[in-house]
Amino acid sequence: MSLLEFKHKSCSFFGHRNIDATPELKQKIKEIIEDLISNHNVTTFLFGSRSDFNYLCHFIVTELKEKYKHIKRIAYTGKSECCILEDKKQKWEEIYLKVLKQKVNLLCVEEEFEHKAKFIAGKASYIERNKAMIDNSDYCIFYFNKHCQYKSGTAIAYAYAKQKKKCIINVFT
Repeated sequence: MSLLEFKHKSCSFFGHRNIDATPELKQKIKEIIEDLISNHNVTTFLFGSRSDFNYLCHFIVTELKEKYKHIKRIAYTGKSECCILEDKKQKWEEIYLKVLKQKVNLLCVEEEFEHKAKFIAGKASYIERNKAMIDNSDYCIFYFNKHCQYKSGTAIAYAYAKQKKKCIINVFT
């Protein structure tokens, strides 16, 4: 085996803001992610935000961290977004519990990545964020309805990933 075969790889997620998160979809995504970890040396998962699909994938990867301790979640944030780092999660959940008088489960990651266009891009800074995620990914998992009539952020990301010849997995049925 060559050294290239041991290179750790990364995967990013892109999908429509609203999805029907069925048990079948969750299982399909989980199987794909487990295959990427077990058979394709994917150890790093890149997340944006603002979509049901992103939250679903984050939940699945977080669940899989129990089995695959070596995997890492990285948040690519836009200028109006933030993330909670794993080592600060408990502290912030306790603060929210005190203030809101109810338990809050925060999404968290091991690292935040601030791409170069984060603070200079306009109101569609998420497009630049998505491009940075795609540029740093070996695999891109999409929930993209190709028959959608409007030009969405997901459609733009899908076209960019195709242009960059990334390995695209579309879980939309």
